[in-house]
Amino acid sequence: MASTIVKLPQEVLETFTKSEQYHNSFLIRPNEEVQHVSKHSAENGLLPIAVSAYSSIWMSQGLPEDGELITLEISEVNAKVARENLARAGIHNARVVCGKVKETMAGLPTEEPFDLVFIDADNESYPGYFVEAKRLVRKRGVIMGIVDNFVQYGRVADESFACPQSKEYPNDSTVAGARTLLRMLNEDKEVEAITVAIADVKGYDGFLYAVKL
Repeated sequence: MASTIVKLPQEVLETFTKSEQYHNSFLIRPNEEVQHVSKHSAENGLLPIAVSAYSSIWMSQGLPEDGELITLEISEVNAKVARENLARAGIHNARVVCGKVKETMAGLPTEEPFDLVFIDADNESYPGYFVEAKRLVRKRGVIMGIVDNFVQYGRVADESFACPQSKEYPNDSTVAGARTLLRMLNEDKEVEAITVAIADVKGYDGFLYAVKL
């Protein structure tokens, strides 16, 4: 079977990027706290999209006054920066928990289920994270995985593809994790899920969006 992996022409990627910037100029309001997190995270050698409460600050703005956001960090360094960023942003209904993600999730109670579980972590562990997320979220709740490697230029869809080592994809585990989760979802009658394809200057990829029935 012919490979499904393709590279988008540079001019197409540039068009996607310009379009993304144009739409975002209308839809995303300037946010001083988020801009500070990006700068502060970069100064501390951290990837702002994945750690340091970048996503938490955005999501917390949609919480009601009696709502609570819990963010999980795997290291004390990341947790410390996350707490500092949340405090600077004036967010007091967020709690930072440090530890191994799967074990921490397994220790969270289900008496007050979550409305949304947002996952941005190591792809090879996504199947396990999803099982815990499904346990924790309420019915009609959302499990959203912003998975930078969930499509991988078509690598995930090409079963004959063995991912070579590279800076972006150091091993096959990211591909295997995505495929395993897709097979799990195919057999799971308690969730509805969709992969949303995206494209920008870095290429094309996608993220998972699931709702617990």
